[in-house]
Amino acid sequence: MKTLPGLVLSYVQVESLLQARKAGKTTAATSTDLGLTTQEAVLLPAGVRFAGGEELDWAHLEEIQAAKNVCFRIDTAGPGQPAVPTPIQAFSEFTGRFYSLWPTPTAPSLILSGIPMHRIKETDPTRSVQEVMRAIGPIGGEVLDTATGLGYTAIQAARSGAHVMTIEIDPVVLAICRQNPWSQDLFANPAGPGRAAPGGFSPGLSRRITQVVGNSFEEIERFGDETFSVIIHDPPMMSLAGDLFSEAFYRQAHRVLKRRGRMFHYIGDPESKSGANVTRGVMRRLEQAGFARVQRKPAAFGVMAYK
Repeated sequence: MKTLPGLVLSYVQVESLLQARKAGKTTAATSTDLGLTTQEAVLLPAGVRFAGGEELDWAHLEEIQAAKNVCFRIDTAGPGQPAVPTPIQAFSEFTGRFYSLWPTPTAPSLILSGIPMHRIKETDPTRSVQEVMRAIGPIGGEVLDTATGLGYTAIQAARSGAHVMTIEIDPVVLAICRQNPWSQDLFANPAGPGRAAPGGFSPGLSRRITQVVGNSFEEIERFGDETFSVIIHDPPMMSLAGDLFSEAFYRQAHRVLKRRGRMFHYIGDPESKSGANVTRGVMRRLEQAGFARVQRKPAAFGVMAYK
């Protein structure tokens, strides 16, 4: 078996290969980057040969197909050694939380201690980020993204032409980002901030993304008054990050926003009992922090606050 550089698979991609094998086919279309691109793979008696000559045996492909809750990178122990799938997951000693890269039919989600960090019920991370962007409206200038996660929000804002300051509290999350094909625009240009291994999809995009590792509750105090045109605030649920739902944090957000600036605050399902209660409390504290008006954005599962 050959080394598989940069191959990432989940059950979504592997199922088509196993179905093609069952049907007696010798080739099948698949993806080795979680659906970003497609290629034709050759089906062999021992396993699958991908377009770059990499091979993975059927036993390991069946192992991936059986795991519905994690994506896999493909590793080898060294030259000439068999390729093996390794789950993309990790425990963070910093936060005491366990993270996994969760497969979906499109971009994967990040699972934090069993809780998905993106909307995946009747939607997917790609569409949910698009809903947020529609709620915010045109984006430009300086943008603060308070929770990097897998970087999807920062990437979309940068594609709109903004410069994005994105903050992530846990280095383990960024390590998972580096293994996620859909996150590579965070690191696409080695000359940009937050440089990483080559292989991104939008050359130069990472020059518009500045990464900060730290606690947003503390880091926001370092920014000057009226620095940002837009704040995108997508914190973990309140039980995991209560300080990011506090009036003290909202006052800092109001301070660093430019006049007529906008803040989108992701909360969760407004139709659920808990979501409705949290929304009411968030709207009240935003108004107490000085925001002139606060509007519900139910399609994006959040609220917009205006300075």
